Amino acid sequence: MHNIRLVHELAECIEKWGWQYHHTGIPTQNIMPDEQYIPHLKCFISGFSSSPFGIEWMRFEADSPAPELIQTLPHVAFMVPDLDFELVNRNFKIISAPCIPTCDIQVVMIEHNGAPIELMEMANGSHIEKTVCALYCHNHMGS
Repeated sequence: MHNIRLVHELAECIEKWGWQYHHTGIPTQNIMPDEQYIPHLKCFISGFSSSPFGIEWMRFEADSPAPELIQTLPHVAFMVPDLDFELVNRNFKIISAPCIPTCDIQVVMIEHNGAPIELMEMANGSHIEKTVCALYCHNHMGS
């Protein structure tokens, strides 16, 4: 029998899996104050560092390689204790290759019921990039 979540209960990913809310990314066409450019995504982000709720505005260039789902729908992002474990054991649909956008964090975008979800892990060793990227290539590129 499938358990139904009650209104006072936290989401399963927080309550049982140990994830922590990090931010909500919202696509926009508007130029926002204090934008920072992410070259590999051809995307400008802003708002995260000053929002008490973790709101991150995202403005994509027309030729951005980011999947359309990420460019058009808001996403919620979670810090996870072990990204490798999550990707290997939870059978998520990966929609954006795992990457390390800064030297201290690894991210991957998944899709759940048509919604983009960002998973993030603080990088604490080179094993993160190698195993997650190898898993992605094996599952999505046949290598």
